[in-house]
Amino acid sequence: MGVPDANTFRYVLMKITPEKIHSLFAEWMKTVISQIKGVVAIDGKQARRTGDEKKRPLHVLSAFAQEYGLVLGQLACEEKSNEITAIPKLLEILEIKGCIVTIDAMGTQTEIAKKIREKKADYILALKSNQPNLYDDVKLFMDEYSKDSEAKSKDIYAYTIDNSHGRLEKRECFVCNDIGWLDNREKWTDIHGIGMIVAKIEENGKTSEQRHYFIYSCKNLNAAELMSAKRNHWSIENSLHWVLDMAFREDDSRARKDYSAENFNTLRQLAYNILKLDKSFKGSFPDKQFLCLLDSNYLDKIISYWLCS
Repeated sequence: MGVPDANTFRYVLMKITPEKIHSLFAEWMKTVISQIKGVVAIDGKQARRTGDEKKRPLHVLSAFAQEYGLVLGQLACEEKSNEITAIPKLLEILEIKGCIVTIDAMGTQTEIAKKIREKKADYILALKSNQPNLYDDVKLFMDEYSKDSEAKSKDIYAYTIDNSHGRLEKRECFVCNDIGWLDNREKWTDIHGIGMIVAKIEENGKTSEQRHYFIYSCKNLNAAELMSAKRNHWSIENSLHWVLDMAFREDDSRARKDYSAENFNTLRQLAYNILKLDKSFKGSFPDKQFLCLLDSNYLDKIISYWLCS
């Protein structure tokens, strides 16, 4: 028996049931991080070239622990609209007690809020028109609320400004923890407040404004905490999705037969975590990948993060 060639690995990855790999991945992460804390961002990403005329490209939902910079687990769904059913399944395999789970507007559903609270975590959920009545109520209230000069107090108001690379970004955040007036609030498990972030961006002589609205279960959440949590959520794009595309060439992958696309995705996220865990070499992901090719001792050390956990 010789060393398996690429075709053998390709065949095996086509046939392995993805759910088993997802489960092993999540169990491994429980040994790596005994007690997760901070923000857990859940967001989806499409591997663009994994589809063909017979099926859609792979769409993967990932749970990302921002404080550690690690993926906690992932689950594939057919398309973005299916995230509603995939999110509860992903939450089920995670240990998120004491964390704050952040999800974009697609995941703002009463059953998802309930599931997060059942896992003994808090939620911050974005609001858009897929929850039209709730969105309209929160938008109307927060837009007027933010005009009140008394709203800019210590705890319910926060302000940040970033100026880099010719882009000036000002952010204002308002929260309201007194929501006894909010219609149908009993549908949202343990909802304790609403918030708004106003982003004003000046770039190339043009100014734009964006308003984002939220509901949350965190008791007595202040504006600075909401601002920080949402910044942590938005960082998933640069910290995970960008790296998967640039360092691991995920969007260039044409693996699509049987289970190969989903299994390769899980292996990429496994490799991401293993390289992220190594602190002995101060380099980027591509630097660490290249060093693995040059130095077998470093490669053995990297692999040991998986084998010895």
